[in-house]
This record gives sequence, structure tokens and C-alpha cells, in this order.
Amino acid sequence: MTPIRRSLPLLGLAAASALVLAGCASGSAAGDEGKLSVVASTNVYGQIAEEIGGGLVEVTSIVTNESQDPHSFEASARDQLTISKADLIIENGGGYDAFVDALIESSGSEAPVITAVEHSHDWPENDGHAEESADDDTHDDTHDDTKDDDAHEDGADHDHDHDHVEGFNEHVWYDPHTIVHVAEEIAEELSELDPGNAATYAANVETFAAGIEELESSLADVAAAHGGAQAFATEPVPGYLLAAAGLEDVTPAAFSEAVEEGQDVPPATLLESLKVIDSGEVRVVITNAQTAGAETAQIVGEADGRGIPTVAFSETLPEDQTYLSWMQANIEALKDALDA
Repeated sequence: MTPIRRSLPLLGLAAASALVLAGCASGSAAGDEGKLSVVASTNVYGQIAEEIGGGLVEVTSIVTNESQDPHSFEASARDQLTISKADLIIENGGGYDAFVDALIESSGSEAPVITAVEHSHDWPENDGHAEESADDDTHDDTHDDTKDDDAHEDGADHDHDHDHVEGFNEHVWYDPHTIVHVAEEIAEELSELDPGNAATYAANVETFAAGIEELESSLADVAAAHGGAQAFATEPVPGYLLAAAGLEDVTPAAFSEAVEEGQDVPPATLLESLKVIDSGEVRVVITNAQTAGAETAQIVGEADGRGIPTVAFSETLPEDQTYLSWMQANIEALKDALDA
């Protein structure tokens, strides 16, 4: 997989979709089965939707494997057809999966859209999270996504202007606290679409939230044992998880930004980064399993030479994993590296 990090246009999509969509009425793609159709940009959000919707929903994830990079994914006419029939759409936002916004616009979909970044404490437009008390273990904080009240009712009112925001880490699925709010909104939207099964959706999100609490407990254990330890992340992908684990990310910003954008790391920045590794203070190096480059390989080689453990994280859900089991495995891998 190449490390190119730019959202590409939907080349030829309009012309191709005219053929695919001809004679196809919009509505639920799973309507014949009586299930709600949920479309997610990646299998990360798709799996979370499956946890909340259970057997009452039919989930389609557009990006599903490690060879597909949401930053540069080229959508097809088939993807547009899928979006056009969705009852609910889930995207990451923040410029990460901009192809979803293009598909919504080109398909004319009016389905409600859940945008995960809007649930992050760090999202620039989100000032609605109230500070939680130290003993609050229910995640029932005051939460306002700064959306118009009508946004849930009509996808056409949803603001799809989700370009990359300078200084904001859009990889919010590595933040369990953000994800529990995304799951809550999924349950709310499904309940509005299917009021008769609202109790089932509420019970499912409660179970999911309990799993999130276990993740946060594991992260707290890592922070208690290794808080303040230095970590070097070749890309900002796992930034939220590192912060929740109490680690200090000492990666030069120019290094991780260049790698994420698929650009060459400036020689001075590479030299600075190698000095950070050689300092003897870095306890773990984190890489992105879905990208590779000469500079990343050089950092890993330097870390190996100094006996510094390297852990690879990914952007899509591995096969046969749930979101919760995947995050727990990531936390355990991080803990094992720090314990080494």
C-alpha cells in the first residue's frame, strides 16, 4: 500500500453511476429483509454499527481491508448506489474519508449522517462536552455535537464540509471515549428510524459502553505503570490511544506529518528524529501497518539496533476482530512493549 494521503476525486463516477442507478429507486438496500441499511466508510465503524444494531440492521462497509486507504480511496458507481439506498450513514469526517461526502452529494441521499470527529473533545467546533467527574463511570455526560436539530431528521441539512483541519488528529477511532459517544448516536438514530426496537438498541449500546469502560480501565493501568514514558509514532494515527495511556509523544511533528502526507521527510527532520531515538529515552516506537517508507524503515532500524520495541497499529479492522477486541489487543501490545 502506498502512503499517499490525498483525497482523490470520484473520477468518472457521475457517468458510470448513471448506468448503475438507471431504474433503481432509492430506499433501504436491505428493505426486502425488513432490516435497516447502514453504510459505514470503514469496517471500523461498520463493526460498531453491527454491535449496536445486531440482527436488525444490514451493514455495508466501503473500506474493508489494508490495501484500501480512506485518505485516497476512489469510490465507484457501486459505492454510490450503496450510499443512495442507505437508511443511515456513518463517516469519520475531518478529511479522513471525504469520499463519503462526495458520494452523498452525487447520490442525493437524504439519510441521516453520523460524523465521528464531531464527538471528539478536540474537534474545534465541539464545545458541548461537559467535564466529567472523576467517579463518573457511565459516560452520561452532557454531550452536544453542535449540529442543527434538524440534521438528524434530514441528511440534506447535514454539513458535509469536512476537510482536513490543521492541528486536529482525525483518527478518532483510537479514542475510546469518542467512540462511546459515536455508538450512542448510532443507537439514537436507529431508534428514530425503528422506534419499535429502541429498547434493543439501548441495551446493545449499554453492553458496548461496558466494553469501552474495560478499555479505559486497561489504559489507566498502562498509565499507572508507565505514565510519562516517551513514545515515537511515525504517524499520528494512534495519538489518542498513546495520550490515554499517559505516554509522551516525542515525535517531531514535521516527521509524522510528512509520513502521513506521503511526502519525503526533510533531511534535517530525519536527523532530529534519529537523535530522539538515539537519546535512550524512547521506550516504544509505533508504526502504521498500512504504510511504509524509507524514513519509517530507518527509524525502525535504529530502534531495533537500540533494542527499542516496535508496535504496528492499523487503520482498518483486522479480520475476525471486533472493535473492542482489536483495541484491547492494541493496548496489550503497547503494554507488552513498555514492560519489555
